[in-house]
Amino acid sequence: MLSILVGHSFFLRFDAKQFERAKPYPPLATLQVAALLRRLGHEVAFFDAMLAAGTQDFDAQLAESRPDVVLLYEDNYNYLSKMCLGKMREAACAMVASARRSGARVIVAGSDASDAPDVYLSAGADVALRGEGLDALPALLGRLQREPQLSGAELMTGLPQPVALPRNDDAELEAPVAWDLVDIDRYRGTWQAAHGRFSLNMAASKGCSFRCAWCAKPIWGQRYQQRSPLAVAAEMAELKARFQPDHIWFADDIFGFRADWVQRFADELRRLGGGIPFSIQTRADLISDAMARALADAGCQEAWIGAESGSQKVLDAMNKGTTVAEIHESRRRLQDAGVRVGFFIQLGYLGEGLPELLQTRQLIEEACPDDIGVSVSYPLPGTRFHEQVKAQLGAKTHWTDSADLAMMFRGSFGTEVYRTVRDLLHAQVDLGRLAPAARAVALDQIRQRWAALIEHLSPARALTP
Repeated sequence: MLSILVGHSFFLRFDAKQFERAKPYPPLATLQVAALLRRLGHEVAFFDAMLAAGTQDFDAQLAESRPDVVLLYEDNYNYLSKMCLGKMREAACAMVASARRSGARVIVAGSDASDAPDVYLSAGADVALRGEGLDALPALLGRLQREPQLSGAELMTGLPQPVALPRNDDAELEAPVAWDLVDIDRYRGTWQAAHGRFSLNMAASKGCSFRCAWCAKPIWGQRYQQRSPLAVAAEMAELKARFQPDHIWFADDIFGFRADWVQRFADELRRLGGGIPFSIQTRADLISDAMARALADAGCQEAWIGAESGSQKVLDAMNKGTTVAEIHESRRRLQDAGVRVGFFIQLGYLGEGLPELLQTRQLIEEACPDDIGVSVSYPLPGTRFHEQVKAQLGAKTHWTDSADLAMMFRGSFGTEVYRTVRDLLHAQVDLGRLAPAARAVALDQIRQRWAALIEHLSPARALTP
C-alpha cells in the first residue's frame, strides 16, 4: 500500500475573473481518481487547489502527510482545464518541484500534461500520463510499490505506455466520487455569500462524438460514453439527501444526447422523490420538441448551446455540423418549454470578417438568448484548427488566465476589436434586464458604438493582434 496525495492545480484565486464570479465546483475527475486509489487499497489524502490560498497550502499539506506518491490529476470536467492557463501551469510546476524535493514520486495527468509532458518532467515529475491515464495508473502504482527506488528515467523506459490492461468502461463511467474528502461547507459558504444559493456539479457522460475543428482535448477520445439514466438519477438523489444543493451543474460536453434518455432520467427522478434544478451544455441540432419537453420535465433550468457564430460560413469552417436556423429553432423550443438559454459565442475564427461579425450580432438581436459567454478562438494543441494556425503562433501560445482573451494567431482583426465586439454583444443581451426607458437609451448607445466600430473596420482594416 502506498500513501498518495492526490490533488490538482486549478487555483480559483489565481484567476481574477473566475474568483470574482465565485462559482467554484469540486474537481470531479480528481475525486473520482481518489476513490479509485482507495479501492486499490492505497492510503489517500486530498489537496483541493480550488479554494486554496496558493501553493503554500499545498506545501503545508505535503509536509503534514509526507506521501510516497503525489498525483496531480487535473479535473477533465472543468472546461478551463482543457486549455493551458499560464498561471495554472506555473502553479502545477511549483507543486511538482515541491513534491519532488520532499522525496515523493510525482505523477501528473491532464490536458496540458498530455500536450506538453516535457514541461512537467523538467519540473521534476517522474511520469506524465497520456490522456485520461486510467489504464496505466494502477500498473504504474503497483510498480512503484514493488520498486520505490526506481529513477525517473528507468520508470519511463521500464513501463510501457499505455499499459495493456483490460478496461471496463461502464465501471469507469460509474466511478464514485470521494465526496468525503471535500470541504463542502467552504464551497457552500462561497456560493451562498456571492449568490444566495449553493450549486454542486455532476457528470452524466464523458466525451463528444462530434468533430468540431477547434474543440476539445482528446482526454476521452472522440466518442461519447453515457451513464445510465437510473445511475445519474440515483446520484442526484444522493447528493440531494447528503448536501442539499439548490442547483446542479452538469459538466458534460453534451448532456443527454437523446430525448428518450432524458425522459427516463426525469421519470426515475420522480420515482426517487424529485430531483434538483440543473443546467446543462448541449448542441442546437439535438434540441427537438421532445428533447425540450424532456429537459423541462427533468428539472433543467438552463441550457447552454454552442452556437459559436451567426455566420453559416464560419460554422461550416469550424466543421460544427449545425446551422444558424437550428440555433434559432433550439432557442424557440427551449423557451417554449420554459428553459432559459445561453449561447456560447466564439469570435475571430478563420474566415470571419466584418460581414460575419455582423451576422453574429444579428443572431443575438433576433434570438434574444437569456445569457451569452463570448470568447475568441483558442488554438488547442491536437486539433485541426491548431494545425491550421500553428505557423502563425508567436511567443504567446496560451492565455495567462480566463480573462486574457488574446488572439494568438493572425485573425482578421486584433484583440481589442474582438473585446469591443464581446462587450457590445453582452450589452445587447443585458437590454432585456432593463426597464423600457433605460432600454431605449442603452439601445441607442449600442447602435452608436456599432456604427463607430463598423466605420473603423471598413474597408476591413486588419489590426495588429
